Amino acid sequence: MIDTLSIEPIGVVRSPFAEPAQAPRQPERGAGVDARIELQAGRGFEFALSDIETWRYLWVLFWFHRAESFRAKVRPPRSRTRRGLFATRAPHRPNPIGMSVVELVRVEGLVLHVRDVDILDGTPVLDIKPYVAYSDAVADAGAGWLDAEALLDPGPRWQVEFLPRAHEQLEFLKGELGVDLARSIRDLLSLGPAPHPYRRIKREGEGFVLAHKSWRARFRVRDQKVEVGSLGSGYRARELELPAPDTDAAELALHRKFVERFGYPGFS
Repeated sequence: MIDTLSIEPIGVVRSPFAEPAQAPRQPERGAGVDARIELQAGRGFEFALSDIETWRYLWVLFWFHRAESFRAKVRPPRSRTRRGLFATRAPHRPNPIGMSVVELVRVEGLVLHVRDVDILDGTPVLDIKPYVAYSDAVADAGAGWLDAEALLDPGPRWQVEFLPRAHEQLEFLKGELGVDLARSIRDLLSLGPAPHPYRRIKREGEGFVLAHKSWRARFRVRDQKVEVGSLGSGYRARELELPAPDTDAAELALHRKFVERFGYPGFS
């Protein structure tokens, strides 16, 4: 038995997803998202790419470089209980290898332009293989424990509505500060409002709060609708006044401007 293996990345993914919370949970949720796979120069990969443009879809094998240590049991976003790691696609694996199907748009030298991506920016790529429909798609594969829990993945979508104050704050963040949070918040909350560690949702009084990056979105639930009432800074007032030495000064400046305009959060 081989005790150790040596793996070298062949390239890197360049995508719009900078943080794990931004990335879709599956490629289907990344529909329409464009990205690039940039292969390393000087290794003969330009020859390895011959004929790849004849394939519409590709398997991308990559390294979960932001994953934490191995966890034997995890709670997937669509599960009510913890599951054995090998019965899930969670990133916290003994060898954190991920795989996704992407659509190949075009090839320019050592750059593959791809679409429908759920992979973080900066992710090391280990290998690329063609997706072969007749062998890779198994019609009667089933849905494992998702069937047992009568769940569908990605599951029913919740309607997300931004109330007037939240809409005003989103417009200010985008127009004045260049921070666009609307799509990310909508995607996260459309999965449902239940508190879950993957989506950083917790109860707060009669409502809930979603932590997204350094921002907070406060919302409540009516029937099958999620109503986002307000946004707020994730920094406390003292942290804005007396920041820690390693805090990003540019980010703090954005939060100070937001707080000067809207104060600290309430629900409208």
